[in-house]
Amino acid sequence: MVHAAHASRYHWERVGDATNLLAGEWQCSRVYSVLRRAEPALHHAECALRVAQEAGITGFFLATCYEALARAHAVAGDRAASDAAREQANRAAEAITDPEEREIFDRDMAALPM
Repeated sequence: MVHAAHASRYHWERVGDATNLLAGEWQCSRVYSVLRRAEPALHHAECALRVAQEAGITGFFLATCYEALARAHAVAGDRAASDAAREQANRAAEAITDPEEREIFDRDMAALPM
């Protein structure tokens, strides 16, 4: 799972745009969160957020960066940082207009560790 996520991220770095790279970083963060490996989960969530900010990406993809950050902080046991990232995710999600993207976002947020 880790190798597949990194391979996908590498691929999109070479042939995709900023949104693809952001998605690859998000995926790596998610995998590490599932594996309860906080340090790499945080690293990749922060990388995803940096890509979004540098490229001016908003809406769904920005919201997912903050969701990944909230998840990674929760895995690390930092409730305050997780709650802060959760709030930022919800603020960014206000710009989501696509119903399918909103459903995906809401489902991921509902599954965040407390």
